[in-house]
Amino acid sequence: MLTLSLPRTLISAAVASAFAFVAVNASADLSARYVDNDGDMVADAPTDESQWVDPSTLIFAYTPVEDPAVYADVWSDFLSYMEETTGKRVQFFPVQSNAAQLEALRAGRLHVAGFNTGSTPIAVNCGGFRPFAMMAADDGSFGYEMEIITYPGSGIESVEDVEGRQMAFTAETSNSGFRAPSALLRSEYGLEAGEDFETAFSGSHDNSILGVVNKDYEAAAIANSVAERMIARGVVNEGDYEVIYTSETFPTTAYGVAHNLNPELAEKIQDAFFSYDWEGSPLQAEFANSGEAQFIPITYQENWSVVRTIAEANGVTYDCD
Repeated sequence: MLTLSLPRTLISAAVASAFAFVAVNASADLSARYVDNDGDMVADAPTDESQWVDPSTLIFAYTPVEDPAVYADVWSDFLSYMEETTGKRVQFFPVQSNAAQLEALRAGRLHVAGFNTGSTPIAVNCGGFRPFAMMAADDGSFGYEMEIITYPGSGIESVEDVEGRQMAFTAETSNSGFRAPSALLRSEYGLEAGEDFETAFSGSHDNSILGVVNKDYEAAAIANSVAERMIARGVVNEGDYEVIYTSETFPTTAYGVAHNLNPELAEKIQDAFFSYDWEGSPLQAEFANSGEAQFIPITYQENWSVVRTIAEANGVTYDCD
């Protein structure tokens, strides 16, 4: 796991104060297409069995990355195991953007997925996503940090130096790639994106990191777990960029299912996640690079409370209908 020599910086009291105005357990804002009778902030499975979906082929999509083909191989063994567990064929769907993944879920073309941290609330509220798992280390610890990076010699040595310069975000739905850094820059440093510094949207953390390394972007907000995996694969090197800010820890990609899957099938899918043996697997080879070694149970209501708070601090609403 990558160890950086720069001091770790937590989101400041100023940012925490800004977030305090927003209730931590914000009310669910589900689309009118769904109901939440049990109050867990996610869509309930339909009570009418005729509305259950029981496809012969399950479609799985992992959160968008620079090269989806790499992750098709990473997930191949796990998806074969899911086939054994469910008795269904499972197909990897290489999505190119957060919007494409969300639209596929909402349109009923996606059954099992891993949504990135910031997209999970949109998937829950607008797509009926029911998250139940997240990757974690052997000891159960989990999470990643948002980092602001620049390239050596850029002249940007602190967050204040971003003023008047260019900074890349990933996508407006991303927690670490847009929402958290936007709240930080606005609340602590008085810097407004598009006004006090030029912005660009790269589409993914991989693209942002490579853009900084190649000097296409002067700075970027990224998830450090992605950078750690890229360094482990030799895509970039530790000295290719410098970290000028590190945030508090956030939850990672949420794994779950469409709300209207046959409940027995949804249970088998969940069993596949929690019974899969990581030892010697492609998942272990890839995600050990960011300290992850297993799937653990989560709830959207508890584990995504800080993400919802950041979203509301940024004025995010979910007008899905």
